[in-house]
Amino acid sequence: MKTKFSGILTLILAFVVQLTFAQDKAVSGTVSDESGMPVAGVNIIVQGTSSGTQSDFDGNYSIMVDEGAVLTFSYVGYTTETRSVGSSDTINVTMSEDVAQLEEVVVTAQGITRERKALGYAVSEVAGEEMEQRTEGDVARVLSGKASGVNITSQSGTSGSATNVVIRGYTSINGNNQALFVVDGVPFSTETNAQGGYLGGNLGSSRFLDLDPNNIESVNVLKGLAAATLYGTAGKNGVIVITTKSGSLQNKGPKKTEITVNQSYFVNEMASMPDYQNTYGGGFDQSFGWFFSNWGPAFAANGVDGYLNDPAGIIDAEGTVEHPYGSSSFLNAFNGGNNVLNQQYTGVRYDWRPYESVENFFRSGSVSNTSINIRGASDDGSISYNVNYGNLDEEGFTPGNGLKRNNLSIGGRAKLSNKFTVQGSMNYSNTQFVSPPVAASRGNGTLGWSTFGNVFFTPRNVDLMGLEYTIPENGGSIYYRNGNDIINPRWSVANSQGGQNVNRVNSTVSLSYEINDNLSLTYRYGLDWYNERNKDYSNKNGVNFNDAIFGYLRTWDNNVAIHNHFMSLNGSYDLTDDIGLTFNVGATSNRRTYDREGTSSTGQIVYGVIQHFNYENQTPLSYHGAKNELGVFGSADLDYKDYLFVTLQARNDWVSNLPTENNSMLYPSASVSFLPTSFDENFKSENLSYLKVRASLGSSAGFPGGYPTVNTVGQSTNVNGGLNGGIITNSVSNFQANPDLKPELLSELEFGLDARVWKNRIGINASYFERTSKDLIVFKPLPTSTGFTSTQDNIGKIEGDGIEVDLDLEMFEILPVNVDGLSWNTRVNFTKSQSTVAEQADDQIVFAGNTATWVGGNAAIQGQPLGVIVGSRVERDDNGNMVVNASGSYGTQTTMAIDANGNEVPIGTEGSRQITPIIGNPEPDYVMNFINTVKYKNFTLGWQLSHTAGGDIVAKTVATLLGRGGIVEDRKNTFVLPGVRQDGTPNTLQINNSTYYFSNVLFGPLELNVYDGSVVRLQELSLSYAFPQKFLDKTPFGALSLTATGFNLWYDAYNTPDAANFDPNVAGVGVGNARGWDFLNGPSSKRYGISIKASF
Repeated sequence: MKTKFSGILTLILAFVVQLTFAQDKAVSGTVSDESGMPVAGVNIIVQGTSSGTQSDFDGNYSIMVDEGAVLTFSYVGYTTETRSVGSSDTINVTMSEDVAQLEEVVVTAQGITRERKALGYAVSEVAGEEMEQRTEGDVARVLSGKASGVNITSQSGTSGSATNVVIRGYTSINGNNQALFVVDGVPFSTETNAQGGYLGGNLGSSRFLDLDPNNIESVNVLKGLAAATLYGTAGKNGVIVITTKSGSLQNKGPKKTEITVNQSYFVNEMASMPDYQNTYGGGFDQSFGWFFSNWGPAFAANGVDGYLNDPAGIIDAEGTVEHPYGSSSFLNAFNGGNNVLNQQYTGVRYDWRPYESVENFFRSGSVSNTSINIRGASDDGSISYNVNYGNLDEEGFTPGNGLKRNNLSIGGRAKLSNKFTVQGSMNYSNTQFVSPPVAASRGNGTLGWSTFGNVFFTPRNVDLMGLEYTIPENGGSIYYRNGNDIINPRWSVANSQGGQNVNRVNSTVSLSYEINDNLSLTYRYGLDWYNERNKDYSNKNGVNFNDAIFGYLRTWDNNVAIHNHFMSLNGSYDLTDDIGLTFNVGATSNRRTYDREGTSSTGQIVYGVIQHFNYENQTPLSYHGAKNELGVFGSADLDYKDYLFVTLQARNDWVSNLPTENNSMLYPSASVSFLPTSFDENFKSENLSYLKVRASLGSSAGFPGGYPTVNTVGQSTNVNGGLNGGIITNSVSNFQANPDLKPELLSELEFGLDARVWKNRIGINASYFERTSKDLIVFKPLPTSTGFTSTQDNIGKIEGDGIEVDLDLEMFEILPVNVDGLSWNTRVNFTKSQSTVAEQADDQIVFAGNTATWVGGNAAIQGQPLGVIVGSRVERDDNGNMVVNASGSYGTQTTMAIDANGNEVPIGTEGSRQITPIIGNPEPDYVMNFINTVKYKNFTLGWQLSHTAGGDIVAKTVATLLGRGGIVEDRKNTFVLPGVRQDGTPNTLQINNSTYYFSNVLFGPLELNVYDGSVVRLQELSLSYAFPQKFLDKTPFGALSLTATGFNLWYDAYNTPDAANFDPNVAGVGVGNARGWDFLNGPSSKRYGISIKASF
C-alpha cells in the first residue's frame, strides 16, 4: 500500500511539474531608445511579483514568464512601459525620454548630488553625448555655446592655441577671471603658459587641452556664487564640473564587459581666408615697387590704371619685371654680389601677374581621433571598472603647427562591505604641441615675430611659394623686398618653432563610510601634477628681429603639483513627516607648488645646431612658488513637503600668502526654491505642469597671487668678477610690497524661475543676477622718487548684472507636425550681461593691452563699462566735429576729458578727468545659441547656430587688408573725409584710395580700426545614422552608428567688410582680462569629417 501510494504521489508531482513548465515560456527581446540605440540596465519586472531581469549592454533581455503576464520596463530618465505577454516569444520595446525625470538630479559643488527642484540657483548641464565625436580636441571649445552665461574665446585657429573661459562676465580688474575646472571632484589646473606676452609672442596652450572630450560623461556649469560657495575662493568665477567616464561609476555596472570604439577623421582648414583682389599688384599710388602694399598698377596693360601707364616704366610691354632677387640691393651687396641667388637671378624676368600666395601657404590639415572605452562589473555589481584610451593626432592648417595627445583613464568602484565603499580614477595624458612664431602685428612687419603678420599682407604680385626663402651660403632668410628687411614666412616655419611636451596625471581616490542609515563620512584625496617641457628656438641669419638675426634657444620646465584633501560628514534626517534635513560639514586643504627651471641662450654660433652649447650667452630661468589654502564649510538643506527648499551654506578660507590679519575670509550664502505646482495642485494645468521660483544670495573672495605683501630680491648668476673672482649680484624688485593688502570681496543676488508649459512642449529656465566686487586689487604706478615703479592696492568697485534664459522646445509638438518617428527638439540659450566701474580713485587704469595709444588697451574708468577700449582717436574740436588736417587726412588725438558723470568736456574743464580716448566697448549686447536635434527613425540631424550681437573689436586683420590694398578693388574714386578743417570750415580736400586706407585706416587713429564684432555662426552641423538592431543581430556589434560632422562651417561678421571674411572670435592678446583685440594673431579654423561609433 505504501509503495502504491508513493507511486501515485510521484505521478501527481510529475503532472504538476509538467503543468508548471507548460505554463512558463521564455520571452526575449531588445530595449532601445527612440533613435534605435540599445538601452542597457533597463529593469524588466513581472507585474505583481518580485521576479525580473535587466537588459544587457546591447539592450537584450530574456525572462521566463507565464503567458498573459504583464512586463514592466523602467529606467531612470525614461517613461515606464508595460507589455502583455501573448503568444509571441519576442517583445521589443522602445523607451521614450521622460523630461521630468531627466531633470531630477544634478551634480553640484564638491560632487554633492541634489534634486534639481531643490536648487535655488542656476545650473546648466551638458551631456557626454554632446562632447563625443566632436572635431575639436579642446574641451572648452566643444562647450562653446552649449550653456548660457559662459563666454568662450579662442586665441586663434591654430591647433593647440589657448582658450579663454569666463562665466557671467568679468568681476576683477587685475585678478583672475577664468572659470574653475573640477575633474572627478578635484580642482584641475587650467592656467595658460604666460611666458612672453602677446607683443613679443606667446604660444602657450591652456592646460584643459589635456582633457579628452570623448572621455567625459557629463558637464555641470555652476554659474553663481551661491552655487559655488563650497569651493571657496577658487570658485568665485564659476565652476565647470566635469565627470569622466572613469569617475562616473555607480552602484551597478553592466552585467558583461562593454567595449565602445569611436573613430573620427576630420579635415582641418582655414575658415577666414580673405577674398583677395586680383586686379592690382604691389607698389604705391598706382606705381610699381617691391613694397608691402598692393597700391601699384593693374595687372592689365591698358587703361588709366594699367601697368603701361605707370610713370616708373619698370614693367615692360610683355608684362614682366626684373626678378626681385636679381634687383635686390641686399643680394648685390652680400659677399660683394658673389652669391648663388644674385648670380642665378640677375637678368631673369618675373611675370607681373597675381599669385595665390596666401591661399597656397596654408594647407588642408587633418584631425584623427580615436577613443576606446571598456566598462564592466562583477556579477553582484559590488565592483565596477572603466578604462578609456584616447589618441588625438591633429595637423594644423598652418605649416609647422600640430597637436598630438594620448590619454589613458582608469577608474574603479568597490563596495568593500555594507559600510565601506572605495572609488578612484586616474587620468594620464601626454600632450605635444608645436607652432611657428605667433605674435602681434599691426600691418607693418610686426610688433613681434609673427608668421601670420608677414603672410596676410603679401602683395598679390609676390609668389611666396615660388620664391627661394633661404640664402644658400648661410641659411638666412631672403624675400622680395629690395633691402631684405622683411622676414620670409616660409623661413620662419623652417627655422623657428615653439612648443610644449606635457605629461600629466590627474587622479582621485575617495573612501565612504556609512555610519548608519542617516550618517556617512567621506574622505577624498586628489592629485593634479604635470610637467610642461617648453622649447622655443630660431636659427640665426634671419632679419627684422634680434631673435631671428642672432638666433636663440629657450628651454624650460614648468612643474605644477596640486594636492587636495577633502573630508566631510554627511547627514540626512526626516525631522518630521513634513520636514527633511540634509547637511554636509567638512574641510578641505589645497597646496599648489610651482617650479620653473630652464635656460635662455642667445647668439647662435653655428647655424642649424639647436643646442645650448652652440650659443654665446646663457641666462637661467628660475622661479619657485607655493601656496596653501585651508577651508572649512557647512551646508544645510531643509525641505518642506517637497515644495519648499532652503539651503544655507558658509565657507571660511585661509591662505598662506597674506599676513594673518588679512588671510582669512568667511563667505556665507543662502538660497530658496519654491514650487507652486507642488504646493497646490490647482496651480497645475494642461498649460503649466511645473513651476519653480528661486532666489539666492552668495559671496566669495579673490585673494591675490604671488607674494604682494613682502619685498623680493632678484639674484643674478655667478659671473666673472676679475680679481674678485666669481660674483653674484642682487637687486631689489621694482615692486613695492603692500603689507595691508586685503582680498577682493564679491557678492551676488540671483532670482530665477523654471517652468514647463503647454503639455511639456516648452521648458523655461530664466535667471537675473546682480554682482558686486569691491576692494579690487589693482596695480598702481609709483613715482620714481619712491625707488619703486609700482605697487598693489585695494581700490575700486565693480557692479554688474545680467540675464540668462534657457528654453527647451519640442518643435513638432508646437507646430504641430505628427509623423511617426519624427521629432525636433530645439534648445535656445540667451545671455546678456554688463559690468560697470562704480568707484575708482585713479582717472583710469589700463589693465590689459598696452598703454601706448597707437597700440591700445582695456581700461577701468569710473562710470564706464569695465574693459572699455582706449587708444588714439580722430581729433575732435570743442563741438565734437572730426578734424581734418592740411593733407586731407584725419588728425590724431591721444587724450580726452570727462566730467563726474562720464560726459566728454573740453580738456582743462574744472573738475574733469583726463583719460585716453574711449573708442569702443567689447561687451556684446547679447549672445544667443540655437541647438537643434531632428530625429527620424534611425537618422539624427543636429545643428548649432550662434549669434553674438555687438561687442567692439580692434581688428588689425581688417585694417591691414584694407590699408595694404589686399581687398580693395576700387582704385579710381577719391575720398573727401567727413569733418571740418582746423579753422572750422567743412572739409573739401580730396585724397586718393591709398591715402585714405593706408594713412588713415591702417596707420591713422586707432579708432578707425574698431569694428562691431557682431557675428552669426553655424557652430556645429551633424548627420548621423544608427543601424537598426535587426541588421546587427548576426554581427559582433551591439550598436553601430555613422556621423558626419562639421564645425564652424559658415559665419558672417556682418558689420565688417565682406571681402575680409574676418572672424571676431579671437583673443588677440591671449588668455587673460583683455577683450576686443585682433593683431593678425591667426585665422580661424573650420573642420568637417566622419565618425564611426561601435559597441561590442
